[in-house]
Amino acid sequence: MHKALIFLLLLSITSCDYFHVKKTSSEVILQEELEAFKWNEVDVYPNFASCGTDEDNAGKKECFENTLIASIYDAFASENIIVTQDIQDTILVRFEISELGKLSLLEAKIDSVTTLEIPNMENILHKSLEGLPEIYPAIKRGQQVKTQFTLPIRIQVD
Repeated sequence: MHKALIFLLLLSITSCDYFHVKKTSSEVILQEELEAFKWNEVDVYPNFASCGTDEDNAGKKECFENTLIASIYDAFASENIIVTQDIQDTILVRFEISELGKLSLLEAKIDSVTTLEIPNMENILHKSLEGLPEIYPAIKRGQQVKTQFTLPIRIQVD
């Protein structure tokens, strides 16, 4: 009986480590989650109401870009642009889509020669955004998120 009591006592002292639960703080969990989070990717790209909803993510992105480019080219085509020299330029236009689906022009990197020849370039870009169909914002982890993107636009005037 004495040996059994000593055995149970030793067993209870050494077995306490097996029941010890490692506590993880919320800061450690948050840090691990932030390291695994891909900041530059969204689950669902922004999309126009006119684009199909059954397309995959790449199809939605292509439809979105094509609709936006078509609107910009239509705005330039409706203007009577007269230049003194040929222009072949690629402008980089940076847009932002809010969580509510509002598209806004943030910046347009335009060459100085193009700016001299077409001084109302930014006004034309702003005008091109007015007639766009409804935009559904990007989605990340089930939440609508703000996104920014840069779109290269080739300008060629002969």
